[in-house]
Amino acid sequence: MESTVKIGTMISGGGSNLQAIIDASLAGELDVSISFTGSDTPGVKGLERARSASIDTFVVDYADIIRRFKANPDSVELPEDFDLDQIKSKQQLFDDAAPDDVVAPFLKSRAIAERMLLDEMAKFDMDLLILAGFMRVLTPYFIDRINTQPGQYRIMNIHPALLPAFPGTDGYGDTFRYGCRVGGCTVHFIDYGEDTGPIIGQRAFPIEEGDTLEDVKRKGLEQEWQLYPECIQKIASRFITARQG
Repeated sequence: MESTVKIGTMISGGGSNLQAIIDASLAGELDVSISFTGSDTPGVKGLERARSASIDTFVVDYADIIRRFKANPDSVELPEDFDLDQIKSKQQLFDDAAPDDVVAPFLKSRAIAERMLLDEMAKFDMDLLILAGFMRVLTPYFIDRINTQPGQYRIMNIHPALLPAFPGTDGYGDTFRYGCRVGGCTVHFIDYGEDTGPIIGQRAFPIEEGDTLEDVKRKGLEQEWQLYPECIQKIASRFITARQG
């Protein structure tokens, strides 16, 4: 009986959460093995962290794909199994009033990149996908090819705010500017919305008088590095128990 859960990791930058996961794994705190680390950005420090831990890496350059698509949409081939109407009916990133000339190019260009991600991931065994500072939203095209069983989520993310408050890309900044006296971070599963998936765990910290935004970010990261490994182990344990049952 397999006693470890295989995880894939995705990053966009420095990979400090990835390092926390690597450290927890090496310390024997996680029943996981890291199959790969992928990135949407070439040359980031997180890729160096992975390679230093002998983890296989790959890059799918989102910026280049999007740039080429905008310059000439016909020059970049859509995935054969891409159905725009189906993806539009499922997506929750844009409201119903959003113009099609905004929604369609977004979904098409992301699906091109996502197909490349999926092709790279197919080279590895993976039970869970861990977004460790991956700064790209995922569309239903990608999500449905990871979450293949109804009701079983397989993509985890960490967010820099106490969801459902302050979704989006600047959770700590939004928390600070609102004047909150408590900040925090959330680990959640990915669904079709932006930071709307089921919550797995949260940690909070006080925001004191005189704290700057940098103080809030520092406190938040310290909590993230503890919370994410804890939540990964929580879900890994469920996988292992299900196998044994």
